[in-house]
Amino acid sequence: MTVTLPSRDRLTLTVADSGLAAEVEAYLASLPGPARPPLPYVCPLGRTLLPWYAGYPLPRRTVLDRLARRPARPVEVTVAGHLRLTTRYLTAHGWLQGAMWDQQGRVCLLGAQAAVLAHGYGTPYTARRARTQVMEVLHATGRPVSSPDAWNDAAGTTQADVHRLLDQAATRAASLGI
Repeated sequence: MTVTLPSRDRLTLTVADSGLAAEVEAYLASLPGPARPPLPYVCPLGRTLLPWYAGYPLPRRTVLDRLARRPARPVEVTVAGHLRLTTRYLTAHGWLQGAMWDQQGRVCLLGAQAAVLAHGYGTPYTARRARTQVMEVLHATGRPVSSPDAWNDAAGTTQADVHRLLDQAATRAASLGI
């Protein structure tokens, strides 16, 4: 490309002589690359990571709750739902023996049930009925203990055992329609 200037002295400039091409190339090189389209995170098992309470709405305070300065009403869950939320809470926060919770946020079986309740899912009545189902499964499977907490803290109990117990109790509660 040749540029001719309208003057008495005819100057002829080429793009290469002006340095314009080098400036443009340097400018284009300094720009960030094309943005990748955002993709959802997929875990190795092919699912998107979900919070432990997924599938249930968050407890919301109504206008009346705000006026009365009280907490939101608990989200209604079945006994089976409470037990499933308990095992999901344990998965998300970690399991513990010998204490209800620790500094890292890990919880025991009772601590997980209390946390589910404290987050606004179910009522104390639902949690008591859930514990009854856990006791029923413990006794039906030949593990006579005084409470689920004693079984949780026993030396031979593992986190997998706790999850299996909660799953069996949730299945039992669902079969009973509670």
